[in-house]
Parts: sequence; structure tokens; C-alpha cells
Amino acid sequence: MTNHERTVVCLASYFKGVEFLREVKRQGCRVVLVTKEKFRHEDWPFESLDELIPLPNDASPELFIYTVAQLARPRKLHTVVALEELDVLTAALIREHLRLPGMGSTTARHFRDKLAMRIEAQQAGVRVPDFVHVLNYQDLEDYMKRIPPPWVMKPRSDVSAIGIKKLYDSEQVWRTIDYLDARDRLSERSSNYVLERFVAGDVYHVDSLVENGEVVFAGVNRYGRPPMSVAHEGGVFTTQTLPYDSPERAALLDINRKLITGLRMRRGATHAEFIKSAEDGEFYFLEIASRVGGAYIAEALEAASGVNIWAEWAKIELGRGEVPYVLPPTRQEYGGVALSLARQEYPDTSSFTDPEIVYRVKKRYHVGLVVRSDRHERVTELLRDYTARFERDYCAVVPPLERPE
Repeated sequence: MTNHERTVVCLASYFKGVEFLREVKRQGCRVVLVTKEKFRHEDWPFESLDELIPLPNDASPELFIYTVAQLARPRKLHTVVALEELDVLTAALIREHLRLPGMGSTTARHFRDKLAMRIEAQQAGVRVPDFVHVLNYQDLEDYMKRIPPPWVMKPRSDVSAIGIKKLYDSEQVWRTIDYLDARDRLSERSSNYVLERFVAGDVYHVDSLVENGEVVFAGVNRYGRPPMSVAHEGGVFTTQTLPYDSPERAALLDINRKLITGLRMRRGATHAEFIKSAEDGEFYFLEIASRVGGAYIAEALEAASGVNIWAEWAKIELGRGEVPYVLPPTRQEYGGVALSLARQEYPDTSSFTDPEIVYRVKKRYHVGLVVRSDRHERVTELLRDYTARFERDYCAVVPPLERPE
């Protein structure tokens, strides 16, 4: 089948994946985007879309499945791809329903369910903070006697730091369970949570492209502050490329390969987070998603390496293991991003004139800059300066979300 006969269906419950959509169209395919009604007028690359289907904002997975099944009646579908983390499991269910190649729901849960990914990572020999499913009362009692606080209680399937609570004693744990079990939605009650030992330290992320079970590209970055701290306390989010000769980079690349093999990822893009414990200096696995990292991480990766991870992921999906994937030439420079919520609807960043700036965030009530340099120290210097200026002139703080909106 030639590319112009191939139909690729992309799911995006948020505004994500513009370069993925463009690349699929550049490859000559028919592109169908299925999104939510509230995102139909976002800045999608409409010139690259053959069809945009908006579903109700509260659309269920069953409605997504039905909609894509109807698309498959007049034409055969090549693949279904989730551009946003909340759609990963839905896309897997669609593939199973239509018997399309790609990740099924069992493997997809390894990348959506924080309990499943911890169990699988542990079995693969990856170090994980001590955890327990918030389910059996005796297991919880034994865990809290064995593992000293503080602990963090995390939703098994929410994204980023949404819904995470830091707890300091067993009474707080039991009261939090009571609070969760009083919720109307069954999917938000306590058995959908995991309790984990809080580990203090620096947080890193590894963003990968995977083909035939092998990591063919990986960028290694360190956050300025842990994302959980930024989400709960506000302030400026930063991340930057690690030095290429650093022992941390080598260790994280090794752990990341072991993790992806253990989770049985065959092809796609991943965003994995690890923390280096301030107590023992070891790396611990935090979470992994089968998607491109958010918060303009893709732009920072491209600044450093020359690789647009969205576009390369699109090529991997289209090849489907039948066409050999070849990574384009890469460079070893340094990228970084500074990002914050802003008080202004569209902040004016014209006063930032450094030649290293390669991208300016254009998003309502956000301020952000992506930089590139051949020197790690220069990126560090710029991000430190931008953090101080953002905090002084733009920064806004909002309470952390209890659930995705």
C-alpha cells in the first residue's frame, strides 16, 4: 500500500502533536484528527488535516472506539496514534477492536498505570521507591510501619503532578483514603491510587524514540526544580541537557534501556522520569509515558540534537517495523527551556534579545523561552537569568489541579 492510500487516525484530547500531524501529511498519508470540542479551534495545522472530528468534551472511550470504527467502513486504516497521554489506553482499545497493529491495552497500561509500571520496572531490575497499592488495609499498615514518612499518594492514571498528595503520618493516610472513597466517581476512589516513599533529590528525564524494541535516540535532561514542587508551589519550570560526558547521563541511558525493554515497548516515543536520591545518590524510577514530553521539552531536545522527536516518531509509526527506520544526523549541543504561568494574557518577551533564543512560547497566560548553545554553562546561565526575570515580571501561581481539566 502506498502512502497516499494510507489513513492515519490521531487522537488528541489536548492540543498536542502539531509536528507529528505535519510529518504524516508530508509522508503523503491521509490524516484524520479526533479531538474534543473545546480544542477544535486550536492552532492545529489544518493544511495537514484531511478531516477533523470533534467529540463532546465528556466523550467516553466507547464513543472514540465507535467513531474510529465508522471511519474504517469506507477506507482501511493504517494506524491509530495517541498524541496525548490521556488517549494512550483508548488508542490501544481501538487497535484491539479493529485488530490493527500496535500497542495493545495490556502494554499500554504499563505506560498509564503508575502501579503497573512500578511492578514491571521492579521486575526488570530497575530501582523504584518503596510503594504499596492503596487497597488492602493490612498491607497498608505493614507498609507504614516498615517505611518511614513522608509518603506521596499518587493517582495511578493521572498525568504530571495532578492529584498527588504528600502525607506525613498514618492518620493523614487513612483520612485521605476516607476522602477519596467518598467521591462520586468510582474511578477516583482509593483503589486507583498508589502510596510511595517520598524521595528528595534532583529529577531527570529521558526522552526516547524506540524502534523494534531498541532505543534509537535518547535525550537526557535535568529539571531545575522537581515538577511536583513547581506544580504545588508555583514558580518557573526549567529543564536543560545534561553534559554528554557526565556519569549521570551514562547511568540514565542504561536504566532507561532496561526499563523500556522490561515494559515491552516495541515502537514509539517515551518520556521517562527518574530521581537521584539526595540521601544515597542512587537513581530511582518515577514514571514513564508512551508519548513526547510536554512543557516544550520537544523544542529543547530539537535545539540540542537537531532531532524533532514528534516528526521522527511519525516516521516510526508509518514504517510499522516493515520499513527500516534511519535516524537523521544529530548534533551534541545543549538546549533548555524556561516556562511559567503568567499574569498577562500574552506576555511581551521582546526585551529578551539573547541570540541563543530559538523559540518563544505563544500560549495564553504562559511565558516561555527555549535556548540553544554549544556550551552547557551558557544554557545554565541563561535559564538562571530568565527564572529571576520571569518571577519578577510575569509569574502567576494557581492551586494544583485535583484532576485533569
